[in-house]
Amino acid sequence: MTTDAYIALGSNLGDRQHNIDSAVDAIARLPGAEVTARSTVIETDPVGPAGQDRYLNGVIHIRTTLAPRALLGQLLRIESEHGRERSQEQRWGARTLDLDILVYAGTTIDEPGLTLPHPRLHERPFVLIPLSEIAPDLTIPAYEKTPRDLLGALEARS
Repeated sequence: MTTDAYIALGSNLGDRQHNIDSAVDAIARLPGAEVTARSTVIETDPVGPAGQDRYLNGVIHIRTTLAPRALLGQLLRIESEHGRERSQEQRWGARTLDLDILVYAGTTIDEPGLTLPHPRLHERPFVLIPLSEIAPDLTIPAYEKTPRDLLGALEARS
């Protein structure tokens, strides 16, 4: 069975655009995954420790036969191949590549190492803006709102 998943991409170290393009290519080559939409890449201020360079962020939509945990494992492998060492980095620190599953069909999961939908999706404009571009009417499980609705609520608060 093929499932819709949305993946956030971010980079603020090295050749940021190359890192994102290379990650999209690597995801497209995964057995059981097809990239069907890609947002515009936006430049954003970092969230986390001071002194970081700005991020490039985007979102892709894939159709996949991979289960959520298997997809996460593949994304972590791709991050590692791009020089990211999660065990060595500061939380929310600079990184060559950050890949997060935002939404996996209508699935909600809360397990060690995997929470779906992404637990901070609703508070991150750098994710909601590109997600709204490629899936404005997607109903996000647990929130029962669209990316556009969540972005509007976030903008109203600030």
